[in-house]
Amino acid sequence: MTAIEPGRVVAVVGTGTMGQGIAQVALVAGHPVRLYDAVPGRAEQAATALAARLGRLVEKGRLDASARDTALARLHPATRLGELSDAALVAEAVLERLSVKRELFAALEDIVAEDCLLATNTSSLSVTAVAGALRHPGRFVGLHFFNPAPLLPLVEVVSGAATDPSAAERAYATAGAWGKTPVRCADTPGFIVNRVARPFYAEALRVYEEGAADPATIDAVLRECGGFRMGPFELTDLIGQDVNEAVTRSVWESFFQDVRFTPSLAQRRLVESGRLGRKTGRGWYAYGPDAARPCPRTEEPRPAPEAVSLHADLGPAAVLREMIEETGIEVTRHHAPGASYGFIGLPGGTALRLTDGSTATGDPSGAYIHFDLALDYRTCARVALAPGADADPADLRAAIGLFQRLGKEVSVVDDVPGMIVGRTVAMLIDFAADAAGRGVASARDIDTAMKLGVNYPGGPGEWCERLGARWAHRFLRALDGAYPGGRYGSSPALRRRADLEAKQGRS
Repeated sequence: MTAIEPGRVVAVVGTGTMGQGIAQVALVAGHPVRLYDAVPGRAEQAATALAARLGRLVEKGRLDASARDTALARLHPATRLGELSDAALVAEAVLERLSVKRELFAALEDIVAEDCLLATNTSSLSVTAVAGALRHPGRFVGLHFFNPAPLLPLVEVVSGAATDPSAAERAYATAGAWGKTPVRCADTPGFIVNRVARPFYAEALRVYEEGAADPATIDAVLRECGGFRMGPFELTDLIGQDVNEAVTRSVWESFFQDVRFTPSLAQRRLVESGRLGRKTGRGWYAYGPDAARPCPRTEEPRPAPEAVSLHADLGPAAVLREMIEETGIEVTRHHAPGASYGFIGLPGGTALRLTDGSTATGDPSGAYIHFDLALDYRTCARVALAPGADADPADLRAAIGLFQRLGKEVSVVDDVPGMIVGRTVAMLIDFAADAAGRGVASARDIDTAMKLGVNYPGGPGEWCERLGARWAHRFLRALDGAYPGGRYGSSPALRRRADLEAKQGRS
């Protein structure tokens, strides 16, 4: 299916930030654009704002002045819906209220031609529900741009229950022709990004609610150990606590209050207090010229041990053996029959082990200190440690010194199951596997969406390939034992993949 030809009219209804952004994308792609807003005068104001946006692009050398003038000549504010009758595509970006959107599209259906695509930019409503009042819902799709639309490449192309495949393909091709990276998605709560991303926020909030670490430390660990661009607390402050909490609550309610999507009471209290983040001057952190910079808990320098022992393979942290040996610390290797993953023996007898979803306390086989998962131990700047209750304090100091010798900042957190990065990544892998297994989107499109939509350092499918579905399944099984109730139960898709790995002999 071919894209909508550049010379055909694209209409945008709703002239807020997102509507203006979509209009700008269509204009630059060569379409005549009609702007309409139900509030008198708003379309003209939006046209003026768009002219200013394009002018700034010219000033920055990103757009030729003649191209700007040509584009602006194709921009026309409309004062009534009837002026959109010749549109080949109508993209809606109005209030996120089902009744408003349905009424709008019912009116449009009587105005536009039969081959006109109708598209909603909703991020939280069901595409199927919005199209429910149409006589011909087959031409209706979701075109979910990410804000700011002119800059962010991702567009989720969402097929409702009644969407014709040809309409979805035409929308997909059009988004690609506009220079975007489209991904195909079924109509599910949260689509791809807002569905799969929930654990990134939820696990951090749960660690905080348990008192295991403060927001600044959790953010630092996910950034500097996990490789995420921003931590969840600073990111929700940027998004707006009310906006992020509303998306979480919408997805949870749409899934009939599935425990895996349960919202956070701590975030709810933050919203109720009016601390919505940057836009109000305070959220998890304070903002403004006199605000103190968030400071993660970071351990003072400690001496590294002269020698450690290595018991079996360290699994996803196997590279640590080479890194430790490169520093000159003596490593004595021991065979550990039957061990899934090994550990590093510290001088006082405490075992330093990669978190596996359990706690470090209470293991009958000995005293443990857990260290968190890093997606790249060589390049990460920080590592988190969680000592068990019976860990030797001197060995904790030795573990801190060991990672500091490797060039890492060290944060010590309470002994929470799965710690921070490990539990977050395991849950993201499972959510992505579940979405792919249910036909929400392909594994490839899910990875693309998460990397482009929320700037993840890798796709959950890529992490699953590297770490293994068996690793994620075992990790979640341990978390499920620590937190019974179903939140951490592996999805059928992840279990099937783990079983397949077991048959293939993958550890």
